[in-house]
Amino acid sequence: MLNENFIIDTLKPSDAKQLYQFVLDNNERLSKYFPVTLSSNSTLEKSTEYIEIKAKEIEQKINFTFAIREIDSQKIMGLIIIKKIDWVKSIGELAYCIGSDFEGKGIITKTVKAISDFAHEELGLKTIQIMAHITNLASLKVARNSGFIWKKTLLNQFTPVNEPALDMELYEHTNEK
Repeated sequence: MLNENFIIDTLKPSDAKQLYQFVLDNNERLSKYFPVTLSSNSTLEKSTEYIEIKAKEIEQKINFTFAIREIDSQKIMGLIIIKKIDWVKSIGELAYCIGSDFEGKGIITKTVKAISDFAHEELGLKTIQIMAHITNLASLKVARNSGFIWKKTLLNQFTPVNEPALDMELYEHTNEK
């Protein structure tokens, strides 16, 4: 999937060093809401393993993890994941992160729109969800700007490492076709 100055595609084995560097550079940003991704990429070897696992998950249609990368440099700018897919109910959830060098440029909003189209049209999912904490203003803005509609507050929905459970705002995008 191509968009202006960035591309959305699957992670490749050759991305291990870059993915590891992305996680290192954005450690603090990822620690609260992406602890599994963070711990799964804590070494270069683990990043290599992570990429292999993510490729298998795509093959098995469990999760779909994509890199967001600059076209010119091929640098990983962020990640977007379609996860918690329920094929019976035709629903999936998006998780996304962007490097601090690239935030505030509309990249995640464009990526969410593109991946939502992919999820609806290619995967056949009827409903895509985004969950964000009320203090994560950037993520709430992405949801709204991507055409997602607020549905409700989910109590004690997410528990960060060594913190109490948090209420999360649920946004949904439904395929109108």
